[in-house]
Amino acid sequence: MPIVRNSILACLTSLVLLLTTQAIASDTPEAIKLRIGKGDPVAGAMSSQLCQGCHGETGNSVEGLIPRLAGQYSDYIAKQFRNYQTGAREHQIMNAMSQIISDAELMDISAYFASQKQMSGDGKGGNTTGKNLFAKGDMARGVLPCASCHGVKGKGQAPDVSDFPVIGGQNQAYLKAQLQNWRSGARSNSAGGVMNQVAKSLTDDEIQALSEYVSSL
Repeated sequence: MPIVRNSILACLTSLVLLLTTQAIASDTPEAIKLRIGKGDPVAGAMSSQLCQGCHGETGNSVEGLIPRLAGQYSDYIAKQFRNYQTGAREHQIMNAMSQIISDAELMDISAYFASQKQMSGDGKGGNTTGKNLFAKGDMARGVLPCASCHGVKGKGQAPDVSDFPVIGGQNQAYLKAQLQNWRSGARSNSAGGVMNQVAKSLTDDEIQALSEYVSSL
Protein backbone atom coordinates (compact mmCIF):
# COMPACT_ATOMS: atom_id res chain seq x y z
CA MET A 1 0.00 0.00 0.00
CA PRO A 2 2.75 2.52 -0.94
CA ILE A 3 0.30 5.20 -2.15
CA VAL A 4 -1.60 5.15 1.14
CA ARG A 5 1.63 5.31 3.14
CA ASN A 6 2.81 8.24 1.05
CA SER A 7 -0.48 10.04 1.63
CA ILE A 8 -0.22 9.47 5.38
CA LEU A 9 3.32 10.81 5.36
CA ALA A 10 2.12 13.83 3.39
CA CYS A 11 -0.49 14.55 6.06
CA LEU A 12 2.06 14.30 8.85
CA THR A 13 4.63 16.46 7.12
CA SER A 14 1.95 19.05 6.42
CA LEU A 15 1.97 19.77 10.17
CA VAL A 16 5.41 21.25 9.62
CA LEU A 17 4.01 23.29 6.75
CA LEU A 18 1.33 24.63 9.07
CA LEU A 19 3.92 26.14 11.38
CA THR A 20 5.34 28.14 8.49
CA THR A 21 1.99 29.35 7.14
CA GLN A 22 0.02 30.34 10.23
CA ALA A 23 0.86 33.97 9.54
CA ILE A 24 -1.47 33.87 6.52
CA ALA A 25 -4.93 34.13 8.07
CA SER A 26 -7.72 32.39 6.21
CA ASP A 27 -9.54 35.48 4.89
CA THR A 28 -6.79 38.01 4.28
CA PRO A 29 -6.58 39.40 0.72
CA GLU A 30 -3.38 37.39 0.26
CA ALA A 31 -5.02 34.14 1.37
CA ILE A 32 -8.12 34.71 -0.77
CA LYS A 33 -5.98 35.47 -3.83
CA LEU A 34 -4.07 32.21 -3.35
CA ARG A 35 -7.12 30.00 -2.96
CA ILE A 36 -8.96 31.61 -5.91
CA GLY A 37 -6.39 30.25 -8.34
CA LYS A 38 -6.63 31.17 -12.02
CA GLY A 39 -10.37 31.69 -12.34
CA ASP A 40 -12.31 34.96 -12.41
CA PRO A 41 -14.60 35.25 -9.37
CA VAL A 42 -16.56 38.14 -10.94
CA ALA A 43 -17.44 36.05 -13.98
CA GLY A 44 -18.04 33.12 -11.63
CA ALA A 45 -20.70 35.04 -9.73
CA MET A 46 -22.83 34.96 -12.88
CA SER A 47 -21.89 31.45 -14.03
CA SER A 48 -22.61 30.00 -10.59
CA GLN A 49 -26.27 31.01 -10.43
CA LEU A 50 -27.43 27.44 -11.08
CA CYS A 51 -25.11 26.24 -8.31
CA GLN A 52 -26.39 28.87 -5.91
CA GLY A 53 -29.86 27.33 -5.94
CA CYS A 54 -28.52 24.41 -3.87
CA HIS A 55 -25.23 25.65 -2.39
CA GLY A 56 -26.42 29.14 -1.44
CA GLU A 57 -25.62 32.54 -2.92
CA THR A 58 -22.24 32.71 -1.16
CA GLY A 59 -21.72 28.97 -0.87
CA ASN A 60 -23.19 28.61 2.60
CA SER A 61 -25.76 25.90 2.01
CA VAL A 62 -28.39 25.57 4.72
CA GLU A 63 -29.43 22.09 3.55
CA GLY A 64 -27.51 19.61 5.70
CA LEU A 65 -26.58 17.11 3.00
CA ILE A 66 -25.48 19.79 0.52
CA PRO A 67 -21.90 20.90 1.17
CA ARG A 68 -20.89 24.45 1.90
CA LEU A 69 -18.42 25.82 -0.66
CA ALA A 70 -17.69 29.21 0.89
CA GLY A 71 -13.94 29.75 1.13
CA GLN A 72 -13.12 26.28 -0.15
CA TYR A 73 -10.01 25.94 -2.32
CA SER A 74 -10.93 26.53 -5.96
CA ASP A 75 -8.72 23.64 -7.10
CA TYR A 76 -10.51 21.30 -4.70
CA ILE A 77 -13.95 22.39 -5.92
CA ALA A 78 -12.86 21.90 -9.52
CA LYS A 79 -11.34 18.50 -8.76
CA GLN A 80 -14.56 17.23 -7.17
CA PHE A 81 -16.63 18.57 -10.08
CA ARG A 82 -14.40 16.78 -12.58
CA ASN A 83 -14.79 13.61 -10.56
CA TYR A 84 -18.55 13.92 -11.06
CA GLN A 85 -17.91 14.37 -14.79
CA THR A 86 -15.95 11.12 -14.98
CA GLY A 87 -18.12 9.16 -12.56
CA ALA A 88 -15.40 8.88 -9.91
CA ARG A 89 -18.02 10.44 -7.61
CA GLU A 90 -21.70 9.70 -7.96
CA HIS A 91 -24.64 11.98 -7.26
CA GLN A 92 -27.64 12.15 -9.55
CA ILE A 93 -27.87 15.94 -9.72
CA MET A 94 -24.13 16.63 -9.74
CA ASN A 95 -23.40 14.01 -12.41
CA ALA A 96 -25.98 15.70 -14.63
CA MET A 97 -24.84 19.25 -13.84
CA SER A 98 -21.23 18.37 -14.57
CA GLN A 99 -22.07 17.68 -18.20
CA ILE A 100 -23.37 21.18 -18.99
CA ILE A 101 -20.61 23.38 -17.50
CA SER A 102 -17.44 24.04 -19.48
CA ASP A 103 -14.00 23.86 -17.93
CA ALA A 104 -13.57 27.63 -18.26
CA GLU A 105 -16.88 28.20 -16.46
CA LEU A 106 -15.84 25.69 -13.81
CA MET A 107 -12.66 27.60 -13.02
CA ASP A 108 -14.60 30.86 -12.66
CA ILE A 109 -17.31 29.25 -10.52
CA SER A 110 -14.69 27.65 -8.28
CA ALA A 111 -12.92 31.00 -7.95
CA TYR A 112 -16.17 32.72 -6.99
CA PHE A 113 -16.93 30.35 -4.13
CA ALA A 114 -13.28 30.33 -3.06
CA SER A 115 -13.35 34.13 -2.82
CA GLN A 116 -16.07 34.09 -0.16
CA LYS A 117 -15.46 34.31 3.58
CA GLN A 118 -14.68 30.81 4.77
CA MET A 119 -17.46 28.66 6.13
CA SER A 120 -17.66 28.54 9.93
CA GLY A 121 -19.65 26.88 12.69
CA ASP A 122 -20.85 28.16 16.03
CA GLY A 123 -17.35 27.94 17.51
CA LYS A 124 -18.43 25.93 20.54
CA GLY A 125 -16.55 22.73 19.73
CA GLY A 126 -18.23 20.95 22.61
CA ASN A 127 -17.86 17.30 21.58
CA THR A 128 -14.85 16.04 23.53
CA THR A 129 -14.60 12.71 21.71
CA GLY A 130 -14.65 14.46 18.35
CA LYS A 131 -12.14 17.05 19.52
CA ASN A 132 -9.68 14.39 20.69
CA LEU A 133 -9.95 12.41 17.46
CA PHE A 134 -9.57 15.58 15.42
CA ALA A 135 -6.49 16.75 17.30
CA LYS A 136 -4.82 13.46 18.25
CA GLY A 137 -6.35 10.65 16.21
CA ASP A 138 -5.70 7.08 17.28
CA MET A 139 -2.52 5.89 15.64
CA ALA A 140 -2.88 2.38 17.10
CA ARG A 141 -5.87 1.95 14.77
CA GLY A 142 -4.39 3.92 11.89
CA VAL A 143 -6.65 6.91 12.56
CA LEU A 144 -4.66 10.03 11.74
CA PRO A 145 -5.50 13.26 13.56
CA CYS A 146 -7.67 15.27 11.18
CA ALA A 147 -5.69 18.39 12.09
CA SER A 148 -2.55 16.92 10.56
CA CYS A 149 -4.06 17.32 7.09
CA HIS A 150 -6.90 19.82 7.49
CA GLY A 151 -5.32 22.27 9.95
CA VAL A 152 -5.89 22.88 13.63
CA LYS A 153 -9.21 24.62 12.98
CA GLY A 154 -10.17 22.61 9.92
CA LYS A 155 -9.54 25.54 7.58
CA GLY A 156 -6.78 23.82 5.64
CA GLN A 157 -3.03 24.00 6.04
CA ALA A 158 -2.30 26.90 3.71
CA PRO A 159 -4.33 28.89 1.21
CA ASP A 160 -2.59 27.29 -1.77
CA VAL A 161 -2.53 23.65 -0.57
CA SER A 162 -5.73 22.22 -1.99
CA ASP A 163 -5.13 18.48 -1.52
CA PHE A 164 -6.63 18.69 1.96
CA PRO A 165 -9.87 20.71 1.86
CA VAL A 166 -11.46 23.10 4.29
CA ILE A 167 -13.77 21.07 6.53
CA GLY A 168 -14.17 23.27 9.63
CA GLY A 169 -17.69 24.71 9.61
CA GLN A 170 -18.94 22.26 6.97
CA ASN A 171 -22.52 21.02 7.37
CA GLN A 172 -22.67 18.27 9.98
CA ALA A 173 -24.95 15.95 8.00
CA TYR A 174 -22.68 16.22 4.97
CA LEU A 175 -19.55 15.48 7.03
CA LYS A 176 -21.22 12.46 8.61
CA ALA A 177 -22.42 11.12 5.25
CA GLN A 178 -18.98 11.50 3.67
CA LEU A 179 -17.20 9.75 6.53
CA GLN A 180 -19.69 6.90 6.21
CA ASN A 181 -19.07 6.81 2.45
CA TRP A 182 -15.30 6.76 2.93
CA ARG A 183 -15.68 3.91 5.41
CA SER A 184 -17.93 1.83 3.17
CA GLY A 185 -15.94 2.55 0.01
CA ALA A 186 -18.91 4.27 -1.66
CA ARG A 187 -16.53 7.20 -2.06
CA SER A 188 -12.87 6.61 -2.87
CA ASN A 189 -11.46 9.73 -4.52
CA SER A 190 -9.13 11.05 -1.82
CA ALA A 191 -5.41 11.30 -2.53
CA GLY A 192 -4.01 7.79 -2.29
CA GLY A 193 -7.22 6.57 -0.66
CA VAL A 194 -6.08 8.04 2.66
CA MET A 195 -9.64 8.88 3.77
CA ASN A 196 -10.78 5.30 3.19
CA GLN A 197 -7.84 4.12 5.26
CA VAL A 198 -8.68 6.47 8.13
CA ALA A 199 -12.48 6.08 8.08
CA LYS A 200 -12.52 2.29 7.98
CA SER A 201 -11.49 2.20 11.67
CA LEU A 202 -14.08 4.71 12.87
CA THR A 203 -17.19 3.56 14.73
CA ASP A 204 -20.63 5.05 14.16
CA ASP A 205 -20.33 6.95 17.44
CA GLU A 206 -16.93 8.35 16.45
CA ILE A 207 -18.23 9.47 13.07
CA GLN A 208 -21.11 11.23 14.83
CA ALA A 209 -18.69 12.85 17.30
CA LEU A 210 -16.31 14.02 14.58
CA SER A 211 -19.07 15.45 12.43
CA GLU A 212 -20.45 17.36 15.41
CA TYR A 213 -17.05 18.77 16.39
CA VAL A 214 -15.77 19.65 12.91
CA SER A 215 -19.03 21.34 11.90
CA SER A 216 -18.70 23.62 14.92
CA LEU A 217 -15.26 24.99 13.98
